[in-house]
Amino acid sequence: MLGSTRNSLRTSVSQVLAQSTRRAGQQQFIPGSSQWMARGLTSAPHAPLLSSWPAPCGSPVFHVLRGIRTSARLNSDLKVVTCPAFAESISEGDLRWEKAVGDSVAEDEVICEVETDKTSVPVPSPELAKIKVGAGGGGGAKKEPKQSEEPKKSEEPKKSEEPKKSEEPSKEEQSPPKQEASSSSSGPIPDSPPQAPSKPSTPKSEMPVAAIRHAKTIDKPASGGPKNEGTNASPMVRMPPADPTKEIAGTRSEHRVKMNRMRLKIAQRLKDAQNTTAMLTTFNEIDMSGLMQLRKENQDAFVKRHGLKLGFMSAFVKASAYGLTMQPTVNAVIEENEIVYRDFVDISVAVATPKGLVVPVLRNAQEMNYADIEKGIAALGEKARNNQLAMEDMSGGTFTISNGGVFGSLFGTPIINPPQSAILGMHGVFERPVVRNGQVVIRPMMYVALTYDHRLVDGREAVTFLRSIKNSVEDPRTMLLGM
Repeated sequence: MLGSTRNSLRTSVSQVLAQSTRRAGQQQFIPGSSQWMARGLTSAPHAPLLSSWPAPCGSPVFHVLRGIRTSARLNSDLKVVTCPAFAESISEGDLRWEKAVGDSVAEDEVICEVETDKTSVPVPSPELAKIKVGAGGGGGAKKEPKQSEEPKKSEEPKKSEEPKKSEEPSKEEQSPPKQEASSSSSGPIPDSPPQAPSKPSTPKSEMPVAAIRHAKTIDKPASGGPKNEGTNASPMVRMPPADPTKEIAGTRSEHRVKMNRMRLKIAQRLKDAQNTTAMLTTFNEIDMSGLMQLRKENQDAFVKRHGLKLGFMSAFVKASAYGLTMQPTVNAVIEENEIVYRDFVDISVAVATPKGLVVPVLRNAQEMNYADIEKGIAALGEKARNNQLAMEDMSGGTFTISNGGVFGSLFGTPIINPPQSAILGMHGVFERPVVRNGQVVIRPMMYVALTYDHRLVDGREAVTFLRSIKNSVEDPRTMLLGM
């Protein structure tokens, strides 16, 4: 009876252990012994869960000592955030933080941005976490082959620097008595050293110096005018603006803001274009009444079919692509001592952003219709507003169109976007008196300007090209007829 009870107990324990083995996955316990076998492991990761020893009757009895398994502890609570891959042409940039220490960030939320001379690369958070170290003022960032050290190691030197800083005031406090003793060597020696003046805990006034001077200027009476004696009216003090790019407060103050890398690169490229190319500009005017009538008659049907409105840019992009196929020299470029002719038309559309002027590219514009061009421009504009333009969106381009008319520009001369050879400048649409069939009529007119590199493009090709754009915009049927 006792033997059968032991056998049943042994069978029950073996079944429980088999179930625990299946749940544990990689670990297996051998019944009848106190050894653990780990598949792929040399030893058990935890203390033995079970122990065995001979019972008085000689059969082993198993006692469960601990049956809770814990997950392995992470090596570090800090996670190093790595930047996305940069293009090969980008080697360094400026780091601008979007979050501060202690801020909670969600997964894929932008922590900081690396501003380069071509674009801004956002750095997202890999997981839901809180920023512990690293967020601070913007600084330079360079591409390095090895991963930088973890932030924990950078905290140790800071702690060692604190005692040094605390020792400096003690040395400074000892120096004034020595200077006082040397200066008063001719007179009697005082019994006790003079007390050092206490440093003020807070400044007497948090008002900027420029605002104080501005207040004093207001407080002074005008030359020859009576003084306002006996009046308690205090002068109105204006504080410097928080954002000097949006307002001028009249406080006679100055603000210095570091130029971002994109603005520096734009300035360098514009100056290089002036120093390298032989720029010449030719002008013409376009009667926009035909295009405006076309939009008015087909706008509803266009929106219903394509989901977006028909604008002016699609007509000019299509007309430019058609003109470039008729005048390949304007689409060409000079490289050293050779002329490179491209058998494709990639048109760059200049877009103004707060960080500078960017020129995303419409690929193969010669194969697009009005709807395809409008969709491409809308997609690129959305990327530009959300700061999601990549290097691939802005690289290349054989011709550029700049639309200053959206800001109300009447007339202007655009600058070539190197290494391209020409750029078209659009302007605002204004009603002006023009002569049609011997009659003076009022028509919506737009001035257009074509700046080209005279080293490659002659005046005949430039004027013919701009004339073809004028004809194609005023009457799109000329493109269908190949005129």
